[in-house]
Amino acid sequence: MESGKKQRQHHHVLVHGFGHGAWRWYKVATALSSAGHRVTALDMAACGARPGRAEEVSSFEEYSRPLLDAVAALPAGEKAVLVGHSFGGRSLALAMERYPDRVSVAVFVSAAMPAAGKPMTLVFQQLLQEQRPEDFYMDCKFETSGDPEHPVETLQFGPRYLEQRLYQLSPPWDLTLAMAAVRPSQRFQNDATMNGAVLTAERYGAVRRVCVVAEEDALFSPEFLRRMALWNPGTEVRGVQGADHMPMLSKPRELTELLVEIANKYS
Repeated sequence: MESGKKQRQHHHVLVHGFGHGAWRWYKVATALSSAGHRVTALDMAACGARPGRAEEVSSFEEYSRPLLDAVAALPAGEKAVLVGHSFGGRSLALAMERYPDRVSVAVFVSAAMPAAGKPMTLVFQQLLQEQRPEDFYMDCKFETSGDPEHPVETLQFGPRYLEQRLYQLSPPWDLTLAMAAVRPSQRFQNDATMNGAVLTAERYGAVRRVCVVAEEDALFSPEFLRRMALWNPGTEVRGVQGADHMPMLSKPRELTELLVEIANKYS
């Protein structure tokens, strides 16, 4: 952090990734708050401490509703720094499309960035081209429920998946926390919003954005994230050395300092 001069204060809205919750931001949220910044860490629908079951969430928009409502409720004239991790980057993109004038900068942390004019599911399709499907999910558990003709599929991260794909460089107590706190969630692969051309160059594409790459990410390779960022002209790409897929836990100080630097630059 800068010293010797007054810090500019910003409102950071933090969005977790798949199966997690606002709890995963506890280190970064504490550091930002201690530095005088306003922090809103959100639980998406049926995630974290929010009530409800994953299979009851009817759409990706309903899943993202906590973020959409938070941005819509910002006071007139206020712009927030939106920070989305991993799967949370797609909720970020939807909020950018809906409320481009309420976002000072959008920060995609370990998150493949969707492109304007293309469906958000294309990001996942591109990722699978880099992976061997038989190895990708390891010990994750899939369950289906509801109408057999329109089943709802949920995914629960397995302990080995968490340890080897997401938390391999994070402190062991954070892995223990994750094993106790992660919940099943939907990927919404057949959702209309995820498959439609809902992201426009005029709105989503007009918001300033930064892609933060965790250089030791075992889920999204740095090369993959940088390639996705190239789909969005004007995107700034920054790296965090020594970080796994969870830089807010493996490198919290470095990520916090980077978020403040980005907020100062684009506010």
